[in-house]
Amino acid sequence: MNIRIPAEWEAQEALIVVFPPKKSDWEHSIKEIHQTYLEFISQIARFQKCMVICEDKKTLATALPSLQNIELIEMPTNDTWIRDFGGINVYKNGKRQTYDFIFNAWGNKFEASMDNGITQRLFDEGYLVGKLKTFDFVLEGGSIDSNGHGVMLSTAYCLFEENRNPELSKKKIKKTLMKLFGLKELIILKHGALMGDDTDSHIDTLARFIDKKTIAYVKCYDKKDEHYKELKKMEKELKKTGFDLVPLPLPSAKYFNNHRIPATYMNFVLINDAVLVPTYSDIYDEEVLKTFARHFPEREIVGIESSILIREHGSLHCASMNVYKAKAK
Repeated sequence: MNIRIPAEWEAQEALIVVFPPKKSDWEHSIKEIHQTYLEFISQIARFQKCMVICEDKKTLATALPSLQNIELIEMPTNDTWIRDFGGINVYKNGKRQTYDFIFNAWGNKFEASMDNGITQRLFDEGYLVGKLKTFDFVLEGGSIDSNGHGVMLSTAYCLFEENRNPELSKKKIKKTLMKLFGLKELIILKHGALMGDDTDSHIDTLARFIDKKTIAYVKCYDKKDEHYKELKKMEKELKKTGFDLVPLPLPSAKYFNNHRIPATYMNFVLINDAVLVPTYSDIYDEEVLKTFARHFPEREIVGIESSILIREHGSLHCASMNVYKAKAK
């Protein structure tokens, strides 16, 4: 039996997003966030199918400039962050399976009953097909990252947080991940955190593989910034992994309602033939886009203004979930 979790740069069938419901945490910025999502969806659809879960298909259909490569799915949700409650694909003997884990809103911080059931419903109603396996284990997609060759990145803050899997030891949690994802190595970072992050340090805000031998990570260059010491400790950990490293600068401090919010370029999304990169009207935006262009010369680099998205503490990767091809290439 050969189980493997794919890397995000592998061939995909679709990207799933959830269009923000009007009555949700987004009420303070509903018009602005809808504009961000319309741009996000339109850019995805240039390259591959985009499945959009929404509360009103007719209204959304009229708002979109085109419906080509877009599938609208009417379903209720609690929130928009499908990276964390969407199904996670693996390949078993080269064929796609979907894992459905428990989602408890990052350690019972919010109501999540509808979001927790979304993957099962997508299968029940025929929007997703193939084998679905359900697990009595709390895990969020944003908490793990794979190089497609048996190595996974994660963080101790999130994996071992007491409201995720409190009945399991650290050893058991590690063993579960190693087995379910067919891992050779599980790298669990003990350091790394962003102010305003609800997720207890998801890896997709901090450090991610950009090829099988290279990890990109967020680096703070301002010694006066409150993130400097913690991210420096994370950098030291990463240097011990043996992987090549590419630093991406931490954007300048962003605030909403007098609270710092977690701007990070690490929340990029890889899709077929493109890299969708969050930008923040920041001095580092152009430099970061050029860095991605150097590392992904065969892909179009698309910057998407994401300053509104981070008001609710996530960005492009948090707001989407990849569906890979039915058979591994």
